[in-house]
Amino acid sequence: MKQAIRALFVALPVVAALAAPAPAQEAVKVGVIQPLSGSVAASGNYVRMGAEIERDWINAKGGVLGRKVELLIEDNKSDPKEAATAAEKLIVRDKVPVIVGAWGSSMTLAAMPKLEEYGVPMIVETSSASTITKRGNPWIFRISPPSEMEALGLEKYMKDLGIKQADFLAVNTDWGRGAVGAFGDLLKRSGAQVGSAEFMEQAATDMNAQITKVKAGGGDTLFLTTSVEQITLVLKQAQEQRLVRRVITTGGSSSPSQLIKQAGAAAEGTYHILFFLPWFPEAMPDGKLAKAFVDEWAKRGHPFEGLTEGFRGHDGVLTAVEGIRLAGKADPKAVQAALWQVNTMGLNGPIKFEKDGPAGKESGQSKPSIFIVQVKDGKIALPAFSAKK
Repeated sequence: MKQAIRALFVALPVVAALAAPAPAQEAVKVGVIQPLSGSVAASGNYVRMGAEIERDWINAKGGVLGRKVELLIEDNKSDPKEAATAAEKLIVRDKVPVIVGAWGSSMTLAAMPKLEEYGVPMIVETSSASTITKRGNPWIFRISPPSEMEALGLEKYMKDLGIKQADFLAVNTDWGRGAVGAFGDLLKRSGAQVGSAEFMEQAATDMNAQITKVKAGGGDTLFLTTSVEQITLVLKQAQEQRLVRRVITTGGSSSPSQLIKQAGAAAEGTYHILFFLPWFPEAMPDGKLAKAFVDEWAKRGHPFEGLTEGFRGHDGVLTAVEGIRLAGKADPKAVQAALWQVNTMGLNGPIKFEKDGPAGKESGQSKPSIFIVQVKDGKIALPAFSAKK
């Protein structure tokens, strides 16, 4: 009897071990760096919201490599130094195999040396300075258009717009300065005159001095490059000064629905270069996907005006996870190699990388879809000339 009892107790741990559920596999980590506070926080938070939607969609389908996807989100506080710190933290402390970031070009450029130092790839979802892919960093894969590519997208509309001379007002960052150069070259190629170029600091709220200088020139168009918060202020101050110019915002960060809310009549007639059209999801390369994203965004109670930024987060996470899937493991070097094989459909359109930059150290650059809309009668409209292109 005693032997039977002893045998039972010996067997209990074995039975318990067999009955215990297997430990859950550790989630696959994806780093995200965005301006969640500071002067461009609205845009950064919209990107975060889009990233979270795609994370949830991926996990609902079983995740990647049989594991859930976890986003580790860091705030760069709209500051390049903080972006570099965030990148190092995600790489050294959290051991992420890939990062999505970092919204502003100056922030992305500041983080780039950390990527090269530690050998971790980053999906660039917003930044448009040409130096990001031209500098020679093989860990960079950009899905947003550089300013030069954006200008090429506008080139087919130049005759319709009838621009004879244009001035520039841009944020004094790598993004703003790059846009002035790229669109200035476009004007020259199109036979239009390049007027004055004025710059404003990222946190500036009074642009009256710059607007006065623009007003003194003889241009018929103003190219405006900055975040939606600052665009709102510029439009209001330009209206107060009775500046009569065709306004074209660049960079896809204008959020025209937000401008209508915040700037009112001052936004009337303005043109905006965008990379996602939430008002017309059926016009996107994958209308079904675009409609599903717009619906999910609304279901979560996110502000509609954030969609023109939020799509970036979706496409950034989509690309990062596809790289992990193709690599077959969450290893930075393997993911970097696999990103060259990515060929998937995002909200903006097809995502596939081509080499850009110095030989042997090329970055990846996808070719995004580029659109133009106009504020007309207080609503967003597709210009008649864009429909026939």
